[in-house]
Amino acid sequence: MLIRIVKMTFQEDKIEDFVKIFEENKEAIRNQTGCKHLELWQDKDHPCIFSTYSIWENEDCLNHYRHSETFGKVWPATKSLFSEKPQANSHTQRFKLN
Repeated sequence: MLIRIVKMTFQEDKIEDFVKIFEENKEAIRNQTGCKHLELWQDKDHPCIFSTYSIWENEDCLNHYRHSETFGKVWPATKSLFSEKPQANSHTQRFKLN
């Protein structure tokens, strides 16, 4: 499993534009091959900061999504709303708490 967290900071007046893009495309992203989970988080103290939390079967599945038509539509529209460069990190789960 690959866990992907992408932190994005938006222009204040573009937050609702981003939320709309996410809402319109979340099911298409979730339906990508190998996508096991997708969440959108908003920072409690800094409302212009959002993070996506997604779980993928493996890096090949994530890369397949990154070359998909959906990503080709969503990412450029989202990128145009940023006020800072996004930060993306990939993680593997070492152990699971019960």
